[in-house]
Amino acid sequence: MKVMITGANGMVARAAISHCESIGDEVIAFTHADLDISDREKVFRLFEECRPEIVLNCAAYTDVDGSEANEQTAYAANAAGPENLAAASKEFGSEFVTISTDYVFDGTKEGFYTQDDEPDPQSVYAKSKYDGELRATAANDSSIIVRSGWIYGKHGTNFLSVLPDLLKQGRELRTIGDAYGTPTFASDLAVRLRELTGKNASGIFHATNSGPGVSYFEFASDAAALLGRDPQLIKNISQNDLLRPAARPYNSRLKCDRSELFGLAPLRDWRNALAEFLDIVS
Repeated sequence: MKVMITGANGMVARAAISHCESIGDEVIAFTHADLDISDREKVFRLFEECRPEIVLNCAAYTDVDGSEANEQTAYAANAAGPENLAAASKEFGSEFVTISTDYVFDGTKEGFYTQDDEPDPQSVYAKSKYDGELRATAANDSSIIVRSGWIYGKHGTNFLSVLPDLLKQGRELRTIGDAYGTPTFASDLAVRLRELTGKNASGIFHATNSGPGVSYFEFASDAAALLGRDPQLIKNISQNDLLRPAARPYNSRLKCDRSELFGLAPLRDWRNALAEFLDIVS
């Protein structure tokens, strides 16, 4: 299949490129410098030139705190971009998959969030991503929206991705113990994005590694144990201690059962995925 992947410098896109090439897809990958997905005219022009059969949108503005001061940038990448790609996919007969976030929920629910729970985004970043869901679906009702969260992996720059390096340095780490999510290994998410195509699927899907929800403190403690590092280096703090500009949910655990309706098995337990990631980066 001919697969277009946007946001090609990002960790999920890199994993998607690797996976798609490994299964024999012809991959056309675009960085932000190649394609600003908020530029509707250029999006349609590239679709005309490339004629992709599948589009995996991994492009996004992911700076949660930066979005508070750069609202226009966040909405351009996270809302207008998916809308443009969805519309072009409809025009040219491509399957369209785009990534959204667990942050669309406000975090007040006690259990896991399902695909049917009502979003209530609390930050500019989260609102821009939810707007992207709505606009992509309005432009193309065959759009596949994949919410994920706590994504980490090779080439990642967020806390979970650089955690192994921080632990190896023997530094004390202050990690949040009262906010819970479902970690997602980028390589596993990339596989799921591609697996959802070719199944006549559409709508909202949740995709994270399986297993119980976990706090950043518990995730970091498990990583320290697997690396043989002193667990006393991991210090438990409250999310409120960080005083960050953007609000974040205290609970963003996702229930990912809708994929099973399309014959897909749950992604592996996050602890097994973490062990593989640590082996790769060690």
